[in-house]
Amino acid sequence: MNATSTLAWVVFPYVAMAVFVVGAIWRYRYDKFGWTTRSSELYEHRILRLGSPLFHFGIIFVALGHFMGLLIPKSWTEAVGFGQTAYHFIATYMGALAGVATIVGLAILIYRRRTTGPVFLATTRVDKLMYVLLAVPILLGMWSTIQHQILAGGHGYDYRETISPWLRSLFYLQPQPELMADVPVTFKLHIIAAFLLFLVWPFTRLVHVFSAPLPYASRPYIVYRSREEGAGARPARPGWEQSPTPKGRHAGPTSTST
Repeated sequence: MNATSTLAWVVFPYVAMAVFVVGAIWRYRYDKFGWTTRSSELYEHRILRLGSPLFHFGIIFVALGHFMGLLIPKSWTEAVGFGQTAYHFIATYMGALAGVATIVGLAILIYRRRTTGPVFLATTRVDKLMYVLLAVPILLGMWSTIQHQILAGGHGYDYRETISPWLRSLFYLQPQPELMADVPVTFKLHIIAAFLLFLVWPFTRLVHVFSAPLPYASRPYIVYRSREEGAGARPARPGWEQSPTPKGRHAGPTSTST
């Protein structure tokens, strides 16, 4: 195990994960008003209605696929009768479909942000960096899937024998960088790009993924009062009218106009 391998597959992942966790906590404590997507729906919603669901639903299924393939040991899925053939089909073809939806959705969102004047003016340098760092691992992941899973035939490259145990070894605090020695280059680039994204994640609008509107289910109802005549609210009248005064005192004019 050389120094480059240790730096790439031990030091850098730990640094990225530490910055991800500590940075998110710091951002939540000291920048709560900036913890938002900074929605631009008011500026344009027609293109957004197309691109946003494609991207968000696609990236959710991509994340679920990564969770299953990387964090759940191969022996567990095989123990419940989920063989390699079935896993390969779902991970490769269903994952590729989710990846295509994610890429198309992201492309639409970038096009909208670049061509819609008010949306482009509201785009910061951090936003532009975020889009680049978001697109690179997605594209590299699709490249790896096509080259080593679809075009390779058979069961393709079994990353659950190398990448998956390496990643889990980091969480066990017993890193095994030697498992990454013979991993294809495209997978290595995909992993490095993914950790680079996690490194900058807390400092971008991506933090909004941790904001689930859970209080909505338990908060009190909002009471709306009708302004219709006879429903308890007096209709506004323009001009001047007398204000009620005690008997015997002069009632002066009071304005009700705004």
